[in-house]
Amino acid sequence: MALKHLVHQDCGSCHGMTLKGGLGPDIRAESLQHYDPETLGQVIQDGIPGTAMPPWQPLLTQTEINWVVDYLLTGEE
Repeated sequence: MALKHLVHQDCGSCHGMTLKGGLGPDIRAESLQHYDPETLGQVIQDGIPGTAMPPWQPLLTQTEINWVVDYLLTGEE
């Protein structure tokens, strides 16, 4: 699936190819449990100012962002 590839390639370029952390923090499901879906979606959509986390809203639809949030929080497609 294209979105899974995006998570592992594009997000993985900072968060590590296995998502265990790198320049950015670990984004595997067990490390994101403190996020509710809405907050994580906002982080993906708007980025985090002053950090390397970019806003993805210009590149992803809300439906795609929702899929990424669900994938990150559950680890399942």
